[in-house]
Amino acid sequence: MFTQSYLSKLVLSGFVVAMSFAGALSVSAQTPAPTPTPQDVQPEKLEGVPEVAPGFEAQDERLPDLGRVGVDLMSQKSLALQEAIIRALENNKDIEVSRKDVQIAEFDLKASRGFFTPTLTGSAYFERAKTPNVSVFSPQLSTTADNYVADIEYKGFIPSFGTVYTAGFKNRKQSSDNPLSILRPQYDASFQFRLVQPLFRGRKSDEPRRQIEIAKKNLSLTDKQFRQQAIDVTVAVQKAYWNLTFALRNLQVQRDGVRDAKEQLAHSRRLVEEGVLAPIDAVAVQTQVANLEQNVYSALEQVNAAENLLKNLIAEDSRDPLWNESLVPTDRVDLKEPVTTLEEALQTALRNRIEIDILDVATEINEYDKRFYKEQLEPEISFTASYTSSGIAGSPNPDALSIFSNSASTERLNQVINRVNTLDPNLPPIDQLPIPPARNVPESFIGGYNGALGDVLNNRYPTFRVGLTWIWSPDDSAQRALLGKSLVQSDKLRVQREQLEQAIQVDVRNSLQAIRTAKARLRSAAISRENSEREYESERRKLDAGLSDIYKVLERQTALMNARSAELLAQTELNKAITDFQRATGRSLEENDVETRLKK
Repeated sequence: MFTQSYLSKLVLSGFVVAMSFAGALSVSAQTPAPTPTPQDVQPEKLEGVPEVAPGFEAQDERLPDLGRVGVDLMSQKSLALQEAIIRALENNKDIEVSRKDVQIAEFDLKASRGFFTPTLTGSAYFERAKTPNVSVFSPQLSTTADNYVADIEYKGFIPSFGTVYTAGFKNRKQSSDNPLSILRPQYDASFQFRLVQPLFRGRKSDEPRRQIEIAKKNLSLTDKQFRQQAIDVTVAVQKAYWNLTFALRNLQVQRDGVRDAKEQLAHSRRLVEEGVLAPIDAVAVQTQVANLEQNVYSALEQVNAAENLLKNLIAEDSRDPLWNESLVPTDRVDLKEPVTTLEEALQTALRNRIEIDILDVATEINEYDKRFYKEQLEPEISFTASYTSSGIAGSPNPDALSIFSNSASTERLNQVINRVNTLDPNLPPIDQLPIPPARNVPESFIGGYNGALGDVLNNRYPTFRVGLTWIWSPDDSAQRALLGKSLVQSDKLRVQREQLEQAIQVDVRNSLQAIRTAKARLRSAAISRENSEREYESERRKLDAGLSDIYKVLERQTALMNARSAELLAQTELNKAITDFQRATGRSLEENDVETRLKK
């Protein structure tokens, strides 16, 4: 039996080697070989080519260190998916930049509203003015006047109608040595209210109100862009989380495969000692162990890359202690598949996709621009109205000179009249001029500042004004060009929306199909894994009974490990497909329960 078994193994080994050699020839035949250079060089004559690891012998059969660079495997960090998403939203630099953009937009809105902020202006000063006297009514060479001024004005707006109104109060105390001034000092006070109301252009909209509306929309736009950034980060964290979950589980599968292979190696060595297997069969199993160990390190490299990717998304900075910890995902891998129809998913996506909202905001800005530029073509006519109440008071000027109450001059004129009357008695006589009484300051003018203020409050000296103002330009081509640009922009936004809706439809269709396909692959992978387990155990029993050979066992073992990895990959792909579906329908934040956290 030993001889037949041994010969059969040798024949089978030769067959495998022959098939491998034939496969190599086939691959070589498929790859075009370069035109050989005619030279006679034998392999043993090659010089200067170093040998690969000369003298190396693998004496230690233990698996080398499976640690990861910079990670303490004893310090494990249990991590749920929601916690990872929240950490990313709090620490991600792009999210922080988006938050700052929202704050900048808020300040822009406040700044644009500043145009309609009521203003209170005032001035108070003392002025002394000395001017030359050129009046024939005063013999003085110069006049000196002291003025004390205190004015205040309030300016307000009614933005809804473009109304501008002002209310001001002026006060002045004047003291002058001018002999023609009957009051010294003299107090002047006045109150004025003025209103300007656009009737056509500027009544519904103007440039300041346009800037405010644009700032409002930009704030809304920035907030939506921030939410889009949050969705992108959430999706990236979800995929990184499931990739790490797969990498860790795949690493465990590979390590389990090495363990099983070592058990098979020990078992094979016992069979060799018993004479059931040839020594070369144990070598084949040992080769299998070495190959599977290589898979372990490939899987470890995947774990390291996946873990670093996730840490990069959720760590605050390079000094975060998280970098030194070993992440252990805790969420269940069997996510619940969404139950929906294509039509429902499309309607959900059109309601929730941030891209649609962003385009809607741009459309709203365009609609306001069209109304604004259309109004700019209307005539610029404004209704104006004003009311002023003035008052005056002061003390009589003892040095005042009254040219109309000079009795000496009147007497000289009367003398001249008498002489004229005596020249011709036949002519009717000219009446003499009455001597005017000395002029006194009216009692209503006498008083201090309270007297002038009383005149204002009692409306003693009012002034009313009502009228229209207009501005006309013969060339309005610039305004018409801006209106035409806004109309073209409207058409552009309409086309972009149609294009976006179609792209969203494709996205939703693809994500739904990806879920169905991934689910089907997971089912097939699970069946394949179950059957591979049965085939592997069956082949091992056959080997023990002498009905099989070690190569079939190794083949079944390799197939089992591949099936396990394929099942894990199918489950991961299903979870990532569900993640893409959440993104496609715009519900990534709601489905992961981070909506309230995002508002903080």
